[in-house]
Amino acid sequence: MPPDTTPSFNLFDEPWLPVRWRDDTQGPAPEAVGLQQLLLRSHEITQIAIALPPALSALYRILYAITARITALDEADPGNWRKRRLDVCDRGSLDPAAVTEFAQRHHARFDLFDAKHPFLQDPRLAHECDPQNTAGVNKLITTRPSGNNHSWFRHGSDAAPDLPSADQAALHLLVWHYYGPSGRCSSRTVGAEKAANMLAGPLRSTLSYHPEGGTLFETLLAGLTQPESIVSRAADLCPWERDEQPDPVTGLPELSGPCSELTSRSQHAVLLVPDADGQHVRDAFITWAYRRKVPRVGDPYLIWQTSKDGNPYPRPADSGRALWRDLDALLLQNPSGSAQPQRPAVFRTAFDISDDLRVRALGFEQDGQAKDTQFVDASTPPVLGLAEDLEPQLAPRIGNLRFTGETYGRRLDRAVKKAWAAYTDAPKIADCTWSLEAGTRYWPAAEHEFWKRLNNRDFDTAPAAFLRLAEHAFDDVTARALGTLRGAKACSKARAELYRA
Repeated sequence: MPPDTTPSFNLFDEPWLPVRWRDDTQGPAPEAVGLQQLLLRSHEITQIAIALPPALSALYRILYAITARITALDEADPGNWRKRRLDVCDRGSLDPAAVTEFAQRHHARFDLFDAKHPFLQDPRLAHECDPQNTAGVNKLITTRPSGNNHSWFRHGSDAAPDLPSADQAALHLLVWHYYGPSGRCSSRTVGAEKAANMLAGPLRSTLSYHPEGGTLFETLLAGLTQPESIVSRAADLCPWERDEQPDPVTGLPELSGPCSELTSRSQHAVLLVPDADGQHVRDAFITWAYRRKVPRVGDPYLIWQTSKDGNPYPRPADSGRALWRDLDALLLQNPSGSAQPQRPAVFRTAFDISDDLRVRALGFEQDGQAKDTQFVDASTPPVLGLAEDLEPQLAPRIGNLRFTGETYGRRLDRAVKKAWAAYTDAPKIADCTWSLEAGTRYWPAAEHEFWKRLNNRDFDTAPAAFLRLAEHAFDDVTARALGTLRGAKACSKARAELYRA
């Protein structure tokens, strides 16, 4: 194919990112923008309106790295880093000249279909993988069924798939790099090494916590973390800044600072195959990127916990767990808990930008391999001004409030399971219809109670309030069994679990 007809879809220019604008925005306000306009007008944009939570989580990490480069906050020196970030915040927008210079310098590297350096892809796959045994676009689009997998959002056929648009493919490319599964994949041959299995992505099954401000500009600045004094931008490279890709068999990307750590942990190699005009993707190669594991620890947007064996691991995504239950782990410097949770590093300095920052939780409930359960996307009211660093007396009381709500939730769960087991003569106490129904009644009510008491700074009578919610849920769920002597006896005995110390 002659060079002048090579398909192109440049992420700086193409409107692939849906956004929401401030009400007082002057000038055009398109529904979607390219990456350059997103950065230039970040102070006019309130949110990126991507409906795919893991893609937004991945995109935030890339935008943090780009913002650090544009603002020169990718290095600790010269001077005080936190003061320099506040100086950028006081300017009210990203420097247009710096944004333009960055876009011009890396323009070709942000083309999805560039022949030499396609964005976040490995062109070597075209000859290292079997072109007759590609992954296909249904595998690329993570919300579609592929192969023998069950349908999730829609039905589809590998024999005659609907071709995704290039902007859709770009988002799912991000999901693969950060949340991709382990297990079998397309075979890749590199020299004498031939393998068809891959490791899980760095954010697989995790939940990320991001500070969000009134504008995208505030969000990006609040999401930056202070680099160590030894970090050098010449060594702390993002994938689009490397001229040569690491050797898949013997090499790994060098993680030498926040930019490389945010963008270079992928365990997956992907290559998109465009159609003739570059507006759709007609095929995809997906396989292993490295034979060794890229280090996972240290991501500053995860709650890190410690296993019984003393190993750190990120708190997993749980679509059934409301965000308020993690709030003290985000606000307290040393949250309580047997798992020794550590506050995400980004929250050590995020409140420098504003006291009115919200917390956005983005993730994907998955297992380590092929099973995808549900997206997770939740947001708090503005709460970072309540962090222990700013409110040393209030933050621990928030932790106690959360603990109280969870305590009565656990007691309720135990009580209804015990009642069900006694009523049905089950061999053991386990999950049952009553426990699921009680949870759906209690937890939303407990969340409402939590935020109401936090807003009113009313902590003293919280135990009685959460107990009442647990009692109501227990009584509602078990009411149908009280018409029999067996049911009444089982439920009255199990109800005592609500009051156990």
